[in-house]
Amino acid sequence: MALFELHSRNLAQEQVAHTHDFHQLILATCGVTELSMEGQGERVTARRGCLIPSSRHHEYQGDGSNRTLVLDIPVAHLASLEKGSEIERLFDKPRFFSVPPALNQLTHALANQLEQCPALQNEIAILLLRALTMYLHDASPTEAGQLGQHCISERLDLARLDAWLDQHLADEVRVEQLAALCALSPGHFHSCFRELTGVTPLAYVQRRRLEHARTLVRHSTLSLGHIAMLVGFRDQGSFSRAYRRYFELSPSSDR
Repeated sequence: MALFELHSRNLAQEQVAHTHDFHQLILATCGVTELSMEGQGERVTARRGCLIPSSRHHEYQGDGSNRTLVLDIPVAHLASLEKGSEIERLFDKPRFFSVPPALNQLTHALANQLEQCPALQNEIAILLLRALTMYLHDASPTEAGQLGQHCISERLDLARLDAWLDQHLADEVRVEQLAALCALSPGHFHSCFRELTGVTPLAYVQRRRLEHARTLVRHSTLSLGHIAMLVGFRDQGSFSRAYRRYFELSPSSDR
C-alpha cells in the first residue's frame, strides 16, 4: 500500500477553497497557479513551490496550462520514515519557497517517471521529499533569484524549454529549434543560455537526457538499449560511455 498520494495534474481555471487533514507539497514544471494561504498569496511556478500544512485553509486557481506535481502526505506516516522528523519540520508553517534549477530539473524527471510508471508513486514521492529537505536546508534563500536576470528579460523561459525538451528527448535537438522557441537568433540564444545556466545549450540537452535516463535506469525494468533509444542515443554503447562520463559509473552498475 502506498504511503503517499502523488499526482501530476493540470489545475484548471476554477477557484477552489478547502482544507484537508494531510500535508501537501506543490511543485510546478510549467504554467502558473495562483494560491493563497491564510492571507498570504503567491504564484506557484517552475521557480516557486508551496508547502501547505495539514488543516490550513487555502485557495487556488490554475491557468489551465500548468503541469503540477501535487503530493499528499498523511501526517501519521511521517513517523515511519527515516527522515520523517525533518520532513515534518518543513510543514511547521505555511510557506512558499524558491525552487533551485537542480530541483526543478529533478521535478521534471520525476513527473515524467510518474506518468510512465504510476505504480512507483511511493518511491518517487520519497525521492522528492528527500531532495526538498536537502535543497531547503542547503540553498541560499536568493539562489533561485540569481538566474541571469538579463537573459530572463530577453524571453529565455527555461521552464518552457525544459517542457519542450522532455517531449523530444528521443529526437535530434538543434540549437536553432531552441532559439526559435524563445524568438531569438541562434547566436543570441546561445550567449543568453550560457549566461543563464553556465553551460552550452547542447551540453544542457545532454545533461537532461542523462538525468532522465538515470531515473529510468534506477526505477524501471526497461533494457539499457531501450532507455538509450528513449533519451536520444543512437546505440547502447554511446549511451553507456556518456553515462559513465557524467555519473562516474556505468548504467549497469547504477542499476
